[in-house]
Amino acid sequence: MGSLKFYPAKRVLGEITVPGDKSMSHRAVMIGSLAEGTTTIRNFLMSEDCLNTVKAFRMLGVEIEVNPAAVVVKGVGLRGLREPEDVIDVGNAGTLIRIISGILAGQPFFSVLTGDESIRRRPMLRVVEPLRRMGAIIHGREGGKYAPLSIVGGELKPITHRTRVASAQVKSAILMAGLFTRGITTVEEPLPSRDHTERMLSYFGAQVIKEGTRASIRGEPKLKGRELTIPGDISSAAYFMVAAAITPGSEVTIRNVGVNPTRTGVIEALTLMGADIEVFNRRVWNNEPVADIRVRHSKLKGISMGGSLVVKAIDEIPILAVAATQAEGETVIRGASELRVKESDRIASIAEELGKMGARIETFEDGMVIRGPVKLKGASCHSHGDHRVAMSIAVAALVADGEVTIEDAECISTSFPNFAELLSSAVEI
Repeated sequence: MGSLKFYPAKRVLGEITVPGDKSMSHRAVMIGSLAEGTTTIRNFLMSEDCLNTVKAFRMLGVEIEVNPAAVVVKGVGLRGLREPEDVIDVGNAGTLIRIISGILAGQPFFSVLTGDESIRRRPMLRVVEPLRRMGAIIHGREGGKYAPLSIVGGELKPITHRTRVASAQVKSAILMAGLFTRGITTVEEPLPSRDHTERMLSYFGAQVIKEGTRASIRGEPKLKGRELTIPGDISSAAYFMVAAAITPGSEVTIRNVGVNPTRTGVIEALTLMGADIEVFNRRVWNNEPVADIRVRHSKLKGISMGGSLVVKAIDEIPILAVAATQAEGETVIRGASELRVKESDRIASIAEELGKMGARIETFEDGMVIRGPVKLKGASCHSHGDHRVAMSIAVAALVADGEVTIEDAECISTSFPNFAELLSSAVEI
């Protein structure tokens, strides 16, 4: 892919579907592998990250068929994984390296996890420390702070763990490890993070208890293979929602989007900004709420974001920053320090690239202030190897006054392989 060019749009129109949810696609393969029997996953996200999860569990002895209609996982049960013959390379998949650590902690064998340069900069101690408390032997760079990690698992004991930050990946790693204990494992967070793991484990037959910001699981369940259809990823839908909201004359309908209440921060934030958003045709697929979303162009205003709203929209902060450049007044985002340790430092990356286009952004350690509205200009931008930064700049290009080039755009394939084609199909130049 190399570089991509995007151009100003007259409007964004149409009815689209976005690829399957990335978080759920990862988890469906992991939990399906630990279940007894066959799991059939439809609308699986065929992205690099999720296919790396398939590759990892094949290395652990799970038979997985990948075809256009579905991904079929022949589960081996909780105790059926086998020691891998080589290092498991997760590529760029942060969800995979953290959650699989919890699964490997419960296995009576040796394994090693690594990833690309970005993954080897991601903080791992927040996962390693509780897994060590449960009984796993884990070594890594700087005392386990960074990958590569070596894991010798085995008999684990249940714990109650209080996290310092709300993180679905950390919570999920501990709950997955809890599957291999005799007892109840509990994770308590300062704010509720996304709960796809709890919903999916329950769907496969585990006993999950939710009480406020506490999630608990009873160990040694009998997980049974299931059929499931992955809803469209709301993080992917967000780019089209913002594209329609900021481009005059636009109206876009996005079908079959996951609207899990722990993930709808982007809808809540855009609604507070004055966006014309309709969520309708609500239903439930395999324990997950799904709906259609219609967005029309509207005049936006600046807002303040923090606390639980930021947690619920953490992956969408870059695209919300784009919306904020077209909003009247200041948009203030606080409590988003997690963005500093994603695929890139997303606070710095999005501020730098939108700044090249004329945006007025001031950054803090945990967020930013965006002052709008501004007329964006064409520019040569860089993805920083971050798919969400790249796609956000592509949407900003729709309201710029000239051509926008995005270098190193191949990173988009980690989560949304057909993004450029789908955006082009909805844009009237």
